[in-house]
Amino acid sequence: MPVARLAFLLGALLLSGPPSYGQGRPTVVDRAPAPIFTSGVDMVTINVAVRDGRGRVVRGLEASDFRLIDSGFGRPIDSVFPSSAALRIAVLVDVSGSMAIDHNIDRAWRAVDAVVDALQPGRDELALFTFDTVLREVVPFTDELARFDDLTEKGTEQPYGKTSLYDAVADTATLVGSFGSSHHALLVMTDGVDTGSRRTPEEVSRVASEVSVPVHLITVGGPLDLRDGAGGAAGADSAAVTATLADLARWTGGTVRATSTGDDVREALAHVLEGLRYQYVVTFKPGFRRGWHPIRIRMSDNDWTVQARSGYVAGRARLNRRRHTLLEEDPCG
Repeated sequence: MPVARLAFLLGALLLSGPPSYGQGRPTVVDRAPAPIFTSGVDMVTINVAVRDGRGRVVRGLEASDFRLIDSGFGRPIDSVFPSSAALRIAVLVDVSGSMAIDHNIDRAWRAVDAVVDALQPGRDELALFTFDTVLREVVPFTDELARFDDLTEKGTEQPYGKTSLYDAVADTATLVGSFGSSHHALLVMTDGVDTGSRRTPEEVSRVASEVSVPVHLITVGGPLDLRDGAGGAAGADSAAVTATLADLARWTGGTVRATSTGDDVREALAHVLEGLRYQYVVTFKPGFRRGWHPIRIRMSDNDWTVQARSGYVAGRARLNRRRHTLLEEDPCG
């Protein structure tokens, strides 16, 4: 991640001071210019969650159980080791106008409560962001989970404005990835409706993938919303919205879960957090070709499923916003 972009994002937070805890006045996070990505020169690191056919985390695997496919070709894996550690979770809550429908905003705040309850105080860290047309930091990363009690009980904002879902996911994932923790993730509480983004889903997924942050989308809605799958209150366009959200999550190694009740939320969180806490760290040397490398990880047992980001960048690359593709940077430019 470029130093200039990281300094811009962190500086926007630090210069504005800490959020006014308990007073409902979050800190607005300014958007940075288009990102330029770099990969590690000598080694690529991928965090991998492996589950069996019943959805249980598979433990005790060795390097011989993994096979790496890089741009369609097999690539040697240097090392595989299990890692179980404290979590660093950022929660991003949609507070746009559409969340006022059918009390979806109340469901979202109850989902935040469930996240707080599922983490370990003094060990795991949590941060809270909200978004509509802008992104706001409500509480920065902290292991003092009691700080979230009053906020989630009354909420910090009323639903208002358009939804810049993909913009908010991209900017928050970039910020979370800058901390460098391997057991980190972005949890997004939303109804799945996007009406105001300036980025495409493809661009956002690339941003999130490059900073190695899995994005897990938990869509909140009433029981009738589940008829259309994990699209939340998407109405007639739910099929298209569902496809984009599912793609975004898959590209980053995350998931999409539709929820309508407290039990749904707790089940979704238990599944997500278990996979985050116990992962395998896979390392390998990057390919010689510069630019975006799509990757797949296959397992020795075909019944096992893998969650991991979908690629990496070798050398320097930039996003072409017009064509929505990741290109090699012009060496003359």
